[in-house]
Order: sequence, then C-alpha cells, then structure tokens
Amino acid sequence: MEGGWERARDISRRVARGAADAGRATARATKATATGTARAGKATAAGARKVGQATRRLTYANGAGRTGLGRLIELSAGNSASDAFVTVALASTVFFGVPVGEARGSVALYLVITMLPFALLAPFVGPILDRFRSGRRYVMAGTLFGRGLLCFAMAAAVGPGDLPTLFIGALGVLVLSKAYNVSRAAIMPSVLPADITLVSANARVALFTLVSAGVAVPAGAGLTAWLGSAVALRVAMVAFLLLGVVAVRLPRHVDSPDLEEEGAAPRWRTLLKVGATVAEAVWANVAIRVFSGFLLFFLLFLVQDAAVPWLSAGDPAARDPFFDVTKTIALLAGAAGLGGLVGAAVANWTRNNSPQLIVLVTLAVTAVTTIAAAVFFGIWAALAISLITAFAQELGKLALDAIVQREIGEEVRSSTFGVVEAMLQLAWVFGGLVGLVLSLTQSSTAGLVTLAVLLTAALGWLLATRRRRVRAVRDRLHREHATPSRPDPVDPTKPLTNPNA
Repeated sequence: MEGGWERARDISRRVARGAADAGRATARATKATATGTARAGKATAAGARKVGQATRRLTYANGAGRTGLGRLIELSAGNSASDAFVTVALASTVFFGVPVGEARGSVALYLVITMLPFALLAPFVGPILDRFRSGRRYVMAGTLFGRGLLCFAMAAAVGPGDLPTLFIGALGVLVLSKAYNVSRAAIMPSVLPADITLVSANARVALFTLVSAGVAVPAGAGLTAWLGSAVALRVAMVAFLLLGVVAVRLPRHVDSPDLEEEGAAPRWRTLLKVGATVAEAVWANVAIRVFSGFLLFFLLFLVQDAAVPWLSAGDPAARDPFFDVTKTIALLAGAAGLGGLVGAAVANWTRNNSPQLIVLVTLAVTAVTTIAAAVFFGIWAALAISLITAFAQELGKLALDAIVQREIGEEVRSSTFGVVEAMLQLAWVFGGLVGLVLSLTQSSTAGLVTLAVLLTAALGWLLATRRRRVRAVRDRLHREHATPSRPDPVDPTKPLTNPNA
C-alpha cells in the first residue's frame, strides 16, 4: 500500500510540476504576444503618423496651409471616402446577387429614380447656396450632417429590405453630395494661394479625393462582407458627422458678404448667358460624360453576358484562358481608377496652360481612342478606352471648373456650378441608359461605332463654332484698326467763336 501511495504522490507532484510549467509557458507566451502586439501597435501608429505628416506636407505645400486650401483638401478627401463607403454599401444591398437580366432593370430603375430627380433638383441648389454666401462653411457642414442622418436611416432600412427608404436616402445623399461639391468649387478662388493656378488647385483636391476613395472602396467592401451593409452605413454616418465639425472650423474668409448688387441682371437670365468660353467647355464635358456613362454600363453588361471576344463561349479558340468575368471587371475598374488619377496629375502639371485648349484636347483624345477601340476591339482595347475615358472625364472637368471659377462672378458662381452639375449628371444618365439598351445587341462594334460618330460630330461642331467666333473677333478688330478716328466735322453755318472770349 505504501508503494502505491508513494507512486500516487509522485504522479501528483509530476502533474503539479507540469501544470506549473504549462502555466509559466502560457504566461511567457501571453507576455510575448502582448509585447508583440504592443510593438506592432506602436509601429502601426508610427507609420500612420508618418503618413499623416507626409500627407499634411503635401496638402499644405505652396501656401495652401496659410490660405485654407490644405484644410479644404483634407475635408474633401474625407468626404470622398465617406461617399465611397455609402456607394459600396448601397451597391451590395441593391444590385449584387441578381441575374444579369434583372440587374439591367435594377440599374435602370436606380438611374431613373435617383439620378434624374437629382438632375431636376440640382439647378435649384446653386441659387440657394448663392443666397447664403456669408455662411458657406455652415452650408457645407449641413450637407455633411444631413448625409450622416440619411446614412442612419438607410442603415435601419437594410435589415427589413425597405427599398423605398434606400432609394430616397440614396437620392438625398446624392443631392447633398453634389451640393457639397458645388460649394467647394465656388469657394476655391477664396482659398487659392498666389503660387497655384485654379487648374492646379482643383487637380490637387481631385488627387486626394481619388486616392481616399480608392482606399475606402476596398475597406468598405471588406467591412460590408464581414459585418454587413448596415455597419458600413453606420461607419459612414459617424464619418460624416465628424467631417461636419471640421467644415465649421474652416477659415472664415471662405465666406463672403450676401450683398445684392444694384441694377444686377436677373439671376436666371445671367445663367443663360454664361459666355462662349464657358458654354464651349460645358458642351465638351457633356459629350465626354455621355460617353463615360455609356461605356460603364455597356462594357459591364457585355462582360457579364460573355459577349466580348475573349470571353465568348461560341469561339473556344478566341477565348483567353486567363481572363474571366471577375478578372475582366476588376481590370476595367482598375484602369478607370488609374485614368482618373493620371488625369488629376496631368491637370496639376499643366499649371498655366489654357483650360479651353485642355477641354478640346480631352474630347479629341476620347474620340480618337473610341475609333481605334471600335476597329481593334479586344481586352487591351477595352482597358485602354476605360483608362482614356476616365482620364478625359477627370481632366476635362477640372479644366471646366477652372473656367467657371475664372469667368463667372461670385454672385452667381454657385448657381452656375449647380446648372453645370445637373447637365453633366443628365448626360451621364442618358449615356448609361443608352449603354444598357445597346448592350442587349451584344455587339461591341455597333455601340462603339455609334459613340465614335457622336463624339467626332461634337468635336467638329465645337471646333467650327470656335473658328467662327475667332474669325468674328478678328474681323471686328480689323475693322476697328482700318477705320481711323476722325475729328468732328466743322459746321460752316455756325460762326467761329473764341472759347477764351
């Protein structure tokens, strides 16, 4: 018995020692994990701090920190990232997971219900903003706070699948987002440093907004896939509310007095006479936007229908073994994002070059690329045309903003931007609907040839109009120089008088 008790005591001692050793090992592992986590956290914080400092140096360069342009860039970047979160959340809620045929109907319904009412409301946004020029900071903050509340409502509507609330919320977010963009564009001249041109300042804002949106889209997609659309919308809500506070803290000189000039022309009559330079830039951008909306939905549904040469099931020899539907859509989206970044970078480099010339060049490049893509359509042609279209849309819009900021007086600048945004949105919606319809033909050649003809016709019309305008100005100047000024003729019936008499 004693030997059995001794063996039992030995076993218990060994178990105790093993448990103690395991506890000490666990404690060491926990301590090592905590230390590693702390070090990783410190490294991440240090990296984030360095990135923030580098970003601050870029945004505040060339006097932008002194005038308030740097703060406006940071605010716009946060606004763009929050809008990207909302877009990803709504897309995953409304459009994903439905058959291609039904997706066409959903997209068309979204375009009609949200985009077209916005285009009808947008012209009235500008005059309202012009009435509150002395409180533009608070107007911008209001657009951010409003979107935060709408995100809260849409997050509550995701669970029960309340589509009317989602559509109405999407419309409200879109209207307020465009109102923010109109306000931001209108105050740009008041925060412009002396060393930066309008095109360069607009390009700097666009670069940071595109980068922030590019970072926010995968982050929002991952968060939506992990926790759902409602959580992504709540994150966007918090971001919008915080950005609203930042907007209130913008420099006070972004506001201007609400003084009505005596004898000023009626507001709407003034908007109808924006001048030949602004009108030319607007129509060129309208043509580019029509093609941009068309290309997005046309290529998207052609790829989903496998009606492109490298995905065609009817010709196994022509099929590319690497590219499938998912990879093709991802590459096209990447090409479009890269084109937007390149367009903003080029706009920043143009500096003092004429924005009128930039607008016409972007339209010409788009037309030539479309013709080439229609003739040599394939995966590389599709990627090239996606990149060039996004490049032209970004560069042309930045040049248009600079033209409006330079040519239009402050009293109707917001109104003009509101009308311009409405026209561009209508053009994009129209092009998207045309792309949806022509994608049913499953013929890439027919759609691209049609748009190539329209783009070429628009470019020819603008060049002809510009030539007539330049010729008319030249003839007028020639007549003024050819006719010398003569003294007033002397009337012989009147006696000569001495003025000193």
